[in-house]
Amino acid sequence: MNFINLQPYGNPQYFIYLIIGLLPMIVSLYYGHRLKTYEVIFSLVFLFLIFDGTKWQQGVSLLIYLVFELLLTYGYLHYRKVGKNKTWVFYLAVILAIVPLALVKIQTAFPKAKIPGVLAFLGISYITFKTVQVIMEIRDGAIKEVKFGTYLRFLLFFPTISSGPIDRYRRFAKECDIAPKREQYVDDLAHAVCYLFQGFLYKFVLGWFFGTYWLPIISKSALIAGNAAGGLKLSWWLVAYMYCYSMYLFFDFAGYSLFAVAISYFMGIHTPMNFNKPFISQNIKEFWNRWHMTLSFWFRDYIYMRFTFFAMKKKLFKNRIRLSQVSYFLLFLIMGFWHGLTWYYIVYGAFHATAIIINDYWIRFKKKHKGQIPSNKFTKWFAIFLTFNVVCFSFLIFSGFLSQLWFGWK
Repeated sequence: MNFINLQPYGNPQYFIYLIIGLLPMIVSLYYGHRLKTYEVIFSLVFLFLIFDGTKWQQGVSLLIYLVFELLLTYGYLHYRKVGKNKTWVFYLAVILAIVPLALVKIQTAFPKAKIPGVLAFLGISYITFKTVQVIMEIRDGAIKEVKFGTYLRFLLFFPTISSGPIDRYRRFAKECDIAPKREQYVDDLAHAVCYLFQGFLYKFVLGWFFGTYWLPIISKSALIAGNAAGGLKLSWWLVAYMYCYSMYLFFDFAGYSLFAVAISYFMGIHTPMNFNKPFISQNIKEFWNRWHMTLSFWFRDYIYMRFTFFAMKKKLFKNRIRLSQVSYFLLFLIMGFWHGLTWYYIVYGAFHATAIIINDYWIRFKKKHKGQIPSNKFTKWFAIFLTFNVVCFSFLIFSGFLSQLWFGWK
């Protein structure tokens, strides 16, 4: 039996089915009504189409994982509701929420060492981020109630299930049960159409050109030139690869994110944007406020800030600058490990932590010597140029191409 298997935003056919499915919701929201039951059925159908056919085992893994995370969240919510708040119980809840994702990462890195019962499925990272976020906010007291239906819709919100953007539960819960006012929804529709076409341009035109058409040609030339050069195997083709891969990464991922935001807007949900012109950043810290924003803000709020607060409370560091440096390394190394257990993801994380620490040194130096360091249009454009190249170099590390060039590992 042949099943229709549709991966999110993978081809134009997907959008045809999507628009047909969205039409009743669009008409209903325009007239001020939210078809909640239809939305649930619509989401379940598209989730089924992701995990049916040859991917049915991933679907079973998703269901088992969901039951586990729901039991964990509601178990911890009950624990807090009875007035208990032991720190070790909170840590245990967070660790247990992360364990399935950690096992998947280990399994992916060492496929020969088969871990029984562990199978990766599309979206596990982003559902884990959402679960951890809710557990942490239950601990803070910011979330006191978690409605089962709303939480399930939040975790399985299909426009963002594969790669985000990562929404926040409290924000999502405010919107998911009500219909926006007509004026606002008409404005949302205009934005949604605009994001959809921008996404097509990014992912299927520019992303395709850089990633599918140009990158293999440059990659082949960089390998030939590198092997001929010897040593570190550097060549101008490697520089071309760096810029081409960076453009591909941006347009492909930003295109995907625009699709996710556009479909959310059609459904009357304001999923946050993920990119905001990252290549015009004047320093690396600004870059992380513009690139994959929902992920970087998640890491900032739930790792950086919490570790910094914990370290200050326990007086682990006397020097605040040293504390922020350690926090940056912790944040970016965890981000590197999350991308995968390979040397280039970990080096990528360490590279960005180092870049931010150097940037902080420079900002402090500038403040100290304010009258002596010029600040004009040239310095602004130079800062953008420098940041752009630092970021592109980090993407060269991230791409794993150096592994292939230096060691022959694909």
